Amino acid sequence: MRIKVAKNSGFCFGVEKAVNKAFDATKQNKENIYSLGPIIHNKQVIGKLMETGLDVVNSVEEVPHGRVIIRSHGVGKGIYDQAEAKDLTIIDTTCPFVRRIQNIVKDYYHKGFKIAVIGDPTHPEVIGINGWCDNKALIVQSESDIPKDLGHIEKLCIVVQTTMPLARFETLSEQLSQRADHVEKFDTTCFATKERQESAKELALEVDAMVVIGGYNSSNTQKLVDICKEIRPNSTFHIETASALNSHDFKDFKSVGITAGASTPEWIIQDVIKFLNKLNN
Repeated sequence: MRIKVAKNSGFCFGVEKAVNKAFDATKQNKENIYSLGPIIHNKQVIGKLMETGLDVVNSVEEVPHGRVIIRSHGVGKGIYDQAEAKDLTIIDTTCPFVRRIQNIVKDYYHKGFKIAVIGDPTHPEVIGINGWCDNKALIVQSESDIPKDLGHIEKLCIVVQTTMPLARFETLSEQLSQRADHVEKFDTTCFATKERQESAKELALEVDAMVVIGGYNSSNTQKLVDICKEIRPNSTFHIETASALNSHDFKDFKSVGITAGASTPEWIIQDVIKFLNKLNN
């Protein structure tokens, strides 16, 4: 069985930077350290961070004192204000691509634009972005989310969640643009996300089966699963770790491709490669 890993897979530079920053902070052992939600969507990495002293909390109110980590998905302006009011030390690991979206939203909101975010309204990244325009953004995940009574918009600024497929951004932004006189549209999808999606598609066309590694609650990983399933509907396996693999599933495949979401560390990818190599032996 031939095993091939996608050219672009695993940790992106933003996630790697966030994780390294968090591990460095826990090693200092100066005072208590907390994370507002999981830093990334990978419970194995979060588990290792918690072993080194990190406490994961859901709100600033749960942090009595010490240091607080802003997750890679980012948060709204109000969270920074709350942390500063409690005199907490902020360790900011917001992804640079997410920070760019936040800045665009903040600037255009103050210029009088209506903000539209194409993305998942329940995702922490989108919730954080909305917090930079007083939580007044129109959040659109599908065509049905565009209100029929939206009415006329004089000025509209459109951004997109970093992990959204480009095709969805183009379709929905075009529909939204028809509702406004003046539109400022920004393709804020992450280039690392685009690279991983393109690499996964290319590899899925070459092999008999695909293994997609990443958190079950990871948005960018789920997009990779969807892309692979379009090509390999009956032979795409989404797992978090090698322990979820079953050797019986791979006995009839001559080639297997491996890709991984941007929150998946290299050691988990290597465990999967070792598992598949054992089948060859």
